[in-house]
Amino acid sequence: MYFSQQNRIFAVNQNNRNMAQFINPFSDWGFKHIFGREISKDLLICFLNDLFAGEFVIKSLAFGNKEQIGLSKDSREVIFDIYCTTDEGKEIIVEMQNRGQEHFIDRALYYTSRVIVNQGIKGEWDYNIRPVYTICFMNFVDPLLPLGKLRTDMILADKDNGKMVSDKIRMVYLMLPFFEKTETECENDFERWIFVLKNMNTFERMPFLAKNAVFKKLAEISDLRTLSKKDMDKYEDSIRIMRDAYATYKYAIKTGLEDGRKQGLEEGMAQGMAQGMEKGMAQGMEKGMAQGMEKGMAQGMEKGMEKGKAEAERQKNIEFAKLMLSDGDSTEKIQRYTGLTAEEINEIAQSLH
Repeated sequence: MYFSQQNRIFAVNQNNRNMAQFINPFSDWGFKHIFGREISKDLLICFLNDLFAGEFVIKSLAFGNKEQIGLSKDSREVIFDIYCTTDEGKEIIVEMQNRGQEHFIDRALYYTSRVIVNQGIKGEWDYNIRPVYTICFMNFVDPLLPLGKLRTDMILADKDNGKMVSDKIRMVYLMLPFFEKTETECENDFERWIFVLKNMNTFERMPFLAKNAVFKKLAEISDLRTLSKKDMDKYEDSIRIMRDAYATYKYAIKTGLEDGRKQGLEEGMAQGMAQGMEKGMAQGMEKGMAQGMEKGMAQGMEKGMEKGKAEAERQKNIEFAKLMLSDGDSTEKIQRYTGLTAEEINEIAQSLH
């Protein structure tokens, strides 16, 4: 369901690509062009203030080095999309992730922790950590986050009462596929931002120009017609990379489904054969016992009848032998007519006296 939802979103974006007037913010170059430059710093400040409305106000910020070198030569290097520090010392990471990635939730936690670790200084230090916030734009659905919810804020809090223990670490996940409001349904500037960013490359005109002047500047910064040839080439390369990545992702999903069906069929057949053999053996034994009993009874009855017939025939021969003995016939003659042995005839003769 979630893959088909992302597929629909991407298809809409691609179908409107030719008529688009504004940059696609889901491309790596496009996102940094809008939010990651000195000339567009006001856009980032306005967005962050709308994101954290009622909590604090950012008056200014400074972009920092997006490349975080490890503490040792064996440590992994980290490169952020956008990294900045506010006038109050809060350090903010902003990431745009266009497709699903395994352990993405953990990745955001690692990025946040990495910045905190890099605050450590040699010598005397009292662990006075500056707050670090990571904001993740997610153009996909992560099943580890609450489904159906646009925004999820993760903080350090008490498990039982939910009360915040520290404000030094915070991850904000924005799952854009769950934002389904129309232009007229947006109630505040934060929702207007999400609506614009989600649909911007399909607009022929920028909405909300009368609501907030920031959207007028956003329209100017992101207008494709104002890009230089050099910037347009970079943008087109970024779009191509995004398309290729999506095609690879889609192919992997399709291949995985086909392989899963094939493996499931093979395992199902193997399991079915094993169960069938086991059941067949059990049924065979049961059937064999029944058949054996039936056959044994038949054979026993037949054998008993044969034995009875033989005994009856023997009794008849004994009675016939008695008659022949009474007539004075010889033992040899009686043997020839009855099939009895000489010993049996002698016993019969003695029984007559």
